[in-house]
Amino acid sequence: MLAGIARLATRAPGRMIALALLVVVGTAAFGIPVAGRLSAGGLTDPGAQSSRVKALLASTFKQGDMPLLITVSSPAGVNSDPARAVGTEIVKTLAASSTVATVTSPWTAPPSAVASLISKDGTVGVIVAGVTGGDNTAPKNAGALISTVVHDRDGVTVRAGGESAMMLQINQQSENDLKIMEGVAIPLSFLVLVWVFGGLVAALLPLAVGACAIFGAMAVLHVITFATDVSIFALNLAVALGLALAIDYTLLLLSRFRDERAGGADRDAALMRMMVSAGRTVLFSAMTVALSMSAMVLFPIYTLKSFGYAGVAVVAFASLAAIVVTPAAIVLLGDRLDSLDLRRWLRRPVAAARPVEDGPWYRVAMFSMRRALPIGVAIVALLLLLGAPFLGVRWGVPDDRVLPTSSSAHVVGDQLRTQFDADLAKNLTIVVPDLGGVGPAQLDDYAAALSEVPGVSSVSSPGVTFVGGKSVGPPTAATAIANGSAFLTVTSTAPLYSRASETQLDQLQAVPTPAGRPVLIGGTPQVNRDTASAIASRLGMVLGIIAGITFVLLFLMTGSVVVPLKALVLNVLSLTAAFGALVWIFQDGHLGALGTTSTGTLAISIPVLLFCIAFGLSMDYEVFLVSRIREFWLASGKTAADNDRSVALGLAHTARVITAAALIMAITFAALSGAQVSFLRMLGVGLTLAILADATLVRVLLVPAFMHMMGRFNWWAPKPLARLHDRVGIREASHA
Repeated sequence: MLAGIARLATRAPGRMIALALLVVVGTAAFGIPVAGRLSAGGLTDPGAQSSRVKALLASTFKQGDMPLLITVSSPAGVNSDPARAVGTEIVKTLAASSTVATVTSPWTAPPSAVASLISKDGTVGVIVAGVTGGDNTAPKNAGALISTVVHDRDGVTVRAGGESAMMLQINQQSENDLKIMEGVAIPLSFLVLVWVFGGLVAALLPLAVGACAIFGAMAVLHVITFATDVSIFALNLAVALGLALAIDYTLLLLSRFRDERAGGADRDAALMRMMVSAGRTVLFSAMTVALSMSAMVLFPIYTLKSFGYAGVAVVAFASLAAIVVTPAAIVLLGDRLDSLDLRRWLRRPVAAARPVEDGPWYRVAMFSMRRALPIGVAIVALLLLLGAPFLGVRWGVPDDRVLPTSSSAHVVGDQLRTQFDADLAKNLTIVVPDLGGVGPAQLDDYAAALSEVPGVSSVSSPGVTFVGGKSVGPPTAATAIANGSAFLTVTSTAPLYSRASETQLDQLQAVPTPAGRPVLIGGTPQVNRDTASAIASRLGMVLGIIAGITFVLLFLMTGSVVVPLKALVLNVLSLTAAFGALVWIFQDGHLGALGTTSTGTLAISIPVLLFCIAFGLSMDYEVFLVSRIREFWLASGKTAADNDRSVALGLAHTARVITAAALIMAITFAALSGAQVSFLRMLGVGLTLAILADATLVRVLLVPAFMHMMGRFNWWAPKPLARLHDRVGIREASHA
């Protein structure tokens, strides 16, 4: 196939480029509108009990799908005439809306419930509205309501927050971040490409391939939205990863073409050799990365599924575009590929050809192999030390603090956390889905028992509130009986994401239920537990699949069992520094949390996502390097000295590509780290550190040291597996 593409490129390069342009235009036209169909939700397990509680509250009890919280603030107090007038006006507008299921406010709630809706100093009141529409539509409905009622007037300050406003603002912020990322990453990457390849024309080629990958992935995501929910954050990944992989693959192909030309091959022979060697490496690498990222679809959380969809789509389009567009552009442009050489403009002399053994990368490899043990021990110790903070990781679900402090959802969240006696985010909802055989007295007894759990300040059941096991009056929070079901609200003082909160959940679960009926617990503490459990329950399987895929594919390429095992260990090791940095910076708040709000926790999905993406990209560089090392090994006498020379030659021929690609990829992910949504910034920082650590410490120093210590054993496999590789191993095809 690759040889056929090379021959087609020499005969009809213009048609191949025209076809690629048609694909870009078509996928762009269909894919760009996808942003309007994506959701900021999908951070929780839809099958967990907390999600079932949320669904029951919306369907059975008509509480709405997402809360919209509107704070009304006045220095004169919430009961002053201006504040009351503004508040009641907002309540009337919300109550009249077809997208609002319930509205509660300090001016309309029963006297027993008013205290929880007014701040400690009496200057802030909160209106709680249940907005309908599900994950995708509720934020849009909230946006329409906010544009109508949320504005300051008569000396009264009005702000919008709650889950629906948070999701709306995350969507808006992510779209803005995407535009900024494109505006920063593409020009900076282009400048580095121009410096690496000299010619302005050559530097445009990876960007063209990147456009194919990004628009193609957007079109695939658009198709998927017709069948299931897709997270808006997948779009950010598609842009960052599409540009990075396109540069990776195009750099590898062009570098191999120029190597062949420098070795004396004519254009057609160099093109053929480029395709059947580097082209094969590109496809093999893409297959490895795509299969690794596809494992994310096994998680029940659709944000992670969405990253899996985006990852597979962008890898497929980037690799196919690279092996089609690159050879056609080489033939079509000819010598013009190297035109507009920036090095001449800057009077930077173009280095004359010299033996690869005299090059810096060959010397670096030999230096590392001569001092293999101390270098290996030092790098491993350094990476483990940098990763040590990850041992203290604490998990938490994202809340309004993922947004900038200037966003209204964050402002409202801070008001509720600091100015009110009870933080609504700590409240738990307990649903009894089937009240068959349960009388009012039994339900009250259950509520009374719940109120005696340590850290529970009160429990509201239909008709009465309990504190410390005793009735204290009417309900102070939302409760209801409907369609043979009931729900109660538990007001908690246990700090979120703490051991006390976890213990409290266990104690609430242990309280005997009315008539032995099953109950469901919802609320932020339970959401956090359910999310962590959902990921942990699939994590072993996902990691096993990734490891298995990596091992099998590398064995098929190399015929060795040692090289795949080495790749697995070193790829994981390259991630330790990134994992440690996430905890040290974003959880513990060092370096000012890089401008984000530290909550003392990390979203569990971020390290999982970082692992899947960075592991796949590390495998990208592993395939680039090992495939070239193996070429030299197979052509050698296969002695221990030949092993070292093959490693040094392989690194000398690929290190420039790997380091240049890693630098450009780091720029792309560093642009992602400029996102104003904090977990995207975490992901950008983590990926940048992981890529740089892998391409420098691991790939350039640790791999040569390890392969020197293993010697000829690098290429060993048990005899049965060796015979299997002889039959089914992946080899270069004939290109006669």
